[in-house]
Amino acid sequence: MIKAIIFDFDGIIVDSERLHWAAFNKVLGPLGKTISWPDYVQTYIGFDDRDTFRHALPMLERAELAELIEKKAAAFQELLESDGAAALPGAVELIKHLSGNIPLAICSGALREDILPILGKLGISDAFNEIVTADDTHISKPDPAPYKLAMQKLGVTSGLAIEDTPAGIASAKGAGLKVLSVTNSYSAELLTQADAVVASLEGLTLQKLNEMV
Repeated sequence: MIKAIIFDFDGIIVDSERLHWAAFNKVLGPLGKTISWPDYVQTYIGFDDRDTFRHALPMLERAELAELIEKKAAAFQELLESDGAAALPGAVELIKHLSGNIPLAICSGALREDILPILGKLGISDAFNEIVTADDTHISKPDPAPYKLAMQKLGVTSGLAIEDTPAGIASAKGAGLKVLSVTNSYSAELLTQADAVVASLEGLTLQKLNEMV
C-alpha cells in the first residue's frame, strides 16, 4: 500500500513549463543567450532556477546568479498574470480526492513564490501536508535530495512520486520512491524508468494508484 504521494508541480499539476521557458529567455536575452524550446525540454526541464542559470551561463558569480533568479521570478509572475497557467487534466481532481486520506507533498524545482499563488487559484492551497521547493534544497533534480527532504518532512520512508520528466524520475528513484510518470512533457518511450506511465491523471483514485505500482 502506498504510504504517501509526492507530486511534482510544473508539468504535473499545472501547465506552466512554457511560462518558465519564456521567463528564462526574457532574462537571458539581454545577456546574449537564449534557450530554444527543444533544448529546454532536452536539458533544462527538471532543473531549478539556480541550476538552469548555472548551466546556461557557467561563469556566473554568486551575486550575479542571485540577481538573475530574482529577475526571472519577476518575469514569471508577469507572464502568469498575463497568460495564466491552466491545471493539467485530472490533477486537481486527484489531489482533492487524495487530500486528507494519505500524506501529500509537492516536490518542485520552482520557487515557493511561483507555486503558492497558483495553488490558491486552483483551490488546493490546503491540500498538501508539505511543500518542498527550490528555496529548501541546495541542488535540484535529478539529484535525490529534493525528494529525500520531502519524505523526511512527511515522516515516511516509502511512497509514490508523480513526475513528468526523466530528471524527476531519477530524483525520485534515487530517494527510494515508486514513480508514476505522466506523458505531459515527454513520450512514454523516454519515461521507461518509471514504475508506471499514464497519458493523464484523469480518472485516477488511490485504489487505482495502489493497483498500478
